[in-house]
Amino acid sequence: MRRVLPEPAGSTNPDELAAGTRRRIGPRPWVGLCMVVSLDGTTVVDGRSGGLSTANDAALLGALRRAADVVLVGAGTVRGEGYGRPKRRGLRIGVVTATGAVDVTSDLFESGSGFLVMPEDGPPAPPGRRRAVDIVRAGTGRVDVALALARLDQVMAPPVFAQVEGGPRLNATLLDAGCVDELNLTISPVLAGGRGPRLTAGADAALVGYDLVHLATDDESFLYGRWHRRRL
Repeated sequence: MRRVLPEPAGSTNPDELAAGTRRRIGPRPWVGLCMVVSLDGTTVVDGRSGGLSTANDAALLGALRRAADVVLVGAGTVRGEGYGRPKRRGLRIGVVTATGAVDVTSDLFESGSGFLVMPEDGPPAPPGRRRAVDIVRAGTGRVDVALALARLDQVMAPPVFAQVEGGPRLNATLLDAGCVDELNLTISPVLAGGRGPRLTAGADAALVGYDLVHLATDDESFLYGRWHRRRL
């Protein structure tokens, strides 16, 4: 991998690209989106992001998970991507769902890593096989993501860095709530066509400014960028 910006250009690696200074924003953690998109903006091929990814992108995802205190991901993405027990011991992964339609008997939950993020008026958490499922509740009718972020200390030590791994509807909800502080975006050098969802599918129309922090590439013509939200 080669760093293009900031200058001077030079070699880099996933751990360097994942590093950074992050801080809590008021009552909530710093939130970073990590996604891969095609040149024409889709986030999935045949229902999964793997068709857009590469080994370097997977390595960067792993490095960002090592840097994160907690991972948040939508229930649809968990099902589509087959989330299981995380490689890093102790990493918590919160599954955001309005309905509770999540397999809590999977390795993700039976390992103690997974927990649910649900509305306060949502159904009770389904029972696991060997352990009770931790749950963070916030919002009525749907998850209030800003409040949920502030309540993560109900199931863990107050996190500094929360990594969000989609899907697009969760991304949109976070963008609408003003809770996307960092974007780690891999751009795959393909045109996907079709009607796959965009990065923030369903978000309210708004222009939110971000500043480029770094940009890297590799021999397969993938681009790896980070942007931080512009704060006035």
